[in-house]
Amino acid sequence: MVGANKEMAVYCFDTLVAHYTGDVVPDPGFEEGQFPLFVTWKKVLNGGEPRLRGCIGTLEARCLITGFKDYALTSALQDRRFPPIQAREIPYLECTVSLLTDYESATSYLDWEIGKHGMILEFTDPESVRRSATYLPEIAAQEGWTKIETVDSLVRKAGYMGPLTESMRCKFRITRYQSSLCTMHYSEYATYVKHIRGSAPLLTVKC
Repeated sequence: MVGANKEMAVYCFDTLVAHYTGDVVPDPGFEEGQFPLFVTWKKVLNGGEPRLRGCIGTLEARCLITGFKDYALTSALQDRRFPPIQAREIPYLECTVSLLTDYESATSYLDWEIGKHGMILEFTDPESVRRSATYLPEIAAQEGWTKIETVDSLVRKAGYMGPLTESMRCKFRITRYQSSLCTMHYSEYATYVKHIRGSAPLLTVKC
C-alpha cells in the first residue's frame, strides 16, 4: 500500500519553487496511484511554532502526480484564509503531504478518535442550507480540542454561526477517515536536493 513519503513533499517543494523560478518541475520520485490527498504549508520563524499558511486538498481520489502538483500551488497561493505565499517565504516553509484512507460512516458525532481520525461533517442548518467541512486527523490533537470542541469548530468552518444544540449535533452526518502523512522543512528539502541532484535549489525569481 502506498503511504505518504518524503518524495511527495520534495515534489511539492519542487512545484512551488518552479512556480517562482520558471524552471521545469523535475520528475517525481514516487509511484503513481489514486488517493484523496492534501497539501499543507506552514511557516516556521525563529524556532517558533509552525504557523499555517495554506491547506487545500481533495476528498476524492486523484492521480498522485497531478494531484500533488495542483494542490501544492493551490494550497500555497489560493487558500482564501491567507495571502499567497511569496518566494521570499519559501526557505521558512514546512510542507506536509497527506494521503487519506479508510473512509467509514460514524454512528454518531462522537464516534471517532482524536489523533486517529479525520472527519467529514455534513449537515443541513436551520435555514435549510446544506453545509460540509473537514478536518485532517492531526488537527484536534494539535489544537488540544475535545471531541465536542472539534465538531463545533468544524461547524463554524462550514460557515454556520448560529446556536448549536445537542439535538442539532445528533443529526450531523460524520464520515471518519485516517491518513498517512509526511512532513519536510525547506532545509531538509534543500539538503536532499543537493545530495540527489548535486546542487541546492536556487530561488532566483523570474521576471
